Amino acid sequence: MNAPVSGNSRRFRRLVPGNLFLGLCIGLVTGSFPGGSALAQQADLTRNEPLDVRRDATVEAVERVMPSVVNVEGSADIPNSAEDRFMAEFFGWRLQRVQEAVVSRGSGVVIAEEGYVLTNVHVVDGVKRVFVKFNDGSEPIEAERVALNAGKDVALLRLKAPGRKFKAVKFAKDDDLLLGETVIALGNPFGYAGSVSRGILSSRARRGPNEDGSRGDLGTLDWIQTDAAINPGNSGGPLINLRGDLIGINVATLRPQMGAQGIGFAIPIKRVNEALAEVLSGESVGRFWFGARLKAATRPLTIQAVQPGSPAEKAGLKVGDIIAAVQGDPPSGIIEFNRALVKVGDAREIPITVRRAGATRELRLRLIDEADFFNNDYVSARAGFKVAPVRGGGFVIQSVDPNGPAAAAGLQRGHLVRGLDRTEFPDVVALARHLFSRPKGATVEVGVLVDQRTALGVYRQAGLVELKLR
Repeated sequence: MNAPVSGNSRRFRRLVPGNLFLGLCIGLVTGSFPGGSALAQQADLTRNEPLDVRRDATVEAVERVMPSVVNVEGSADIPNSAEDRFMAEFFGWRLQRVQEAVVSRGSGVVIAEEGYVLTNVHVVDGVKRVFVKFNDGSEPIEAERVALNAGKDVALLRLKAPGRKFKAVKFAKDDDLLLGETVIALGNPFGYAGSVSRGILSSRARRGPNEDGSRGDLGTLDWIQTDAAINPGNSGGPLINLRGDLIGINVATLRPQMGAQGIGFAIPIKRVNEALAEVLSGESVGRFWFGARLKAATRPLTIQAVQPGSPAEKAGLKVGDIIAAVQGDPPSGIIEFNRALVKVGDAREIPITVRRAGATRELRLRLIDEADFFNNDYVSARAGFKVAPVRGGGFVIQSVDPNGPAAAAGLQRGHLVRGLDRTEFPDVVALARHLFSRPKGATVEVGVLVDQRTALGVYRQAGLVELKLR
């Protein structure tokens, strides 16, 4: 009497052809299998070259991504403070000898083979020069800050190494996060280059902690929480999954003083994409005025907003347009789109193909050098004064239109402007761009520093002056 077939055997028979199933059954008895010589050869190979059980998914993911991980260093002048420089600029104080110091600031990761590096704003903020060092022992490479998004703490650098190609990390899809999946944090904590820590994804959407480490809302949405060790110096480094895909940028950890253990945070790739969209395809591309903002999604590239009077509007771009090609080539993402525009600059018109309402349209875009539009003439036209940058930050008023808004607000030549609307700006272009974003008749707050002379000497007084734009 035949023995009953188990459930597993029934499933096995459904998956294996009848003749092969019969042959395998005979092989169990005789020790001879169909294709036995090939199987024997495979067995011999296995015995000669045993499988390395250590080479698991974690090891392979680290090997794929580590060549893209960098240490970000900053160069700063010491010991002269901003106040020292101000006093030297206007009162002839003698400065101490400037010394340049380079310190390890944090981590970063290459996201495009041309040398684009992603890190945190707080890693590169407040330094004179930025250097990037790979973990292969090569010499540091100086990098320029291409764009900063302080709100999302995302900074994009570009290595000053023309012609060289670098290994880039692959982006995961937005929201491709599994609660409890294994994640890996790479970076340079405390300056220890090429460090790796592993943990699980503890939360897909967490509010950022307050400065004292307590729970709170700092306006940062949807941080990834993980128990992978994230320490000072990990900031800006990649958080990856077992495929080696970038799922986030390490940003913070709860302070040990709070008694926290295994609570670290990373900016999810979705927010990174949004930040890149804002800084790479917003008001400007490189040093050129574009005037249109793209949606955060990398594909398809879709126009989200167009500035009135901008090159984008003059080219005929409209909200909802899908970018199909730039100079005949379809861009694969925001960085590629940005790079294609910057490569041409304002030298000539750039052909752009868009899809609108199911139809394809050919447009011609002509970028404008920002300095040719957002300059002192524009500042004077809107605010009624012209300025010059001051070393250490801020601007000194060079001239005032006697019939303009600045004169009406009481501003005078020699006053130091620290910023507008409680925001500081690195140059005149950024200052003018802020004015451009405000409508006619809007009131802006001008942060000023005024010298007051008394019988006891000269002292500076800070204040806010309201100015109505024209």
